[in-house]
Amino acid sequence: MTGPYDTGASAAGGAPAGGRYESVGDAIPDPEPLHGAHETYAKGEVGSIGALVSDISNDLSTLMRQEVALAKVELKQSATKAGKGAGMLGGAGYAAHLTLLFLSIALWMMLSYLLDDLGWSALIVAVLWGVVAAVLAVLGRKQLKQVEGAPRTTETAKRVPDALKGNEDHR
Repeated sequence: MTGPYDTGASAAGGAPAGGRYESVGDAIPDPEPLHGAHETYAKGEVGSIGALVSDISNDLSTLMRQEVALAKVELKQSATKAGKGAGMLGGAGYAAHLTLLFLSIALWMMLSYLLDDLGWSALIVAVLWGVVAAVLAVLGRKQLKQVEGAPRTTETAKRVPDALKGNEDHR
């Protein structure tokens, strides 16, 4: 029997020959077979309504379990990829920090050679970084003042209690 998640794996064998499914990176357990109204009753046979409803209910619950299992696998894979990406971005940030540090030291040394004074050259490099920090602080503060939060969500959330009571204004 094939289901919505059948990727060519045998019912007992797990993943196909390559060891991985084509659409999802990790092996997904084979879905539970659906046993219900489509196999229980002969065509044209009228069974009890209760049995039909029971079979539909069982099929629906099996389908929901399969969907939840697939969602878990996909979310785990997405989280793993996001974690790796975040780690790489963190490493890139650290490397950029070291680059700026050594460029600053090189500028300090170059200025000390030109000015023939280590103290003044260090002060000049420090003032340059102070200016950069001040500009970034002003721009960041300006950006933060523009943050509004979630005004529409807050407005609709305030209307929920009245809506549950049936007293909502229809705007």
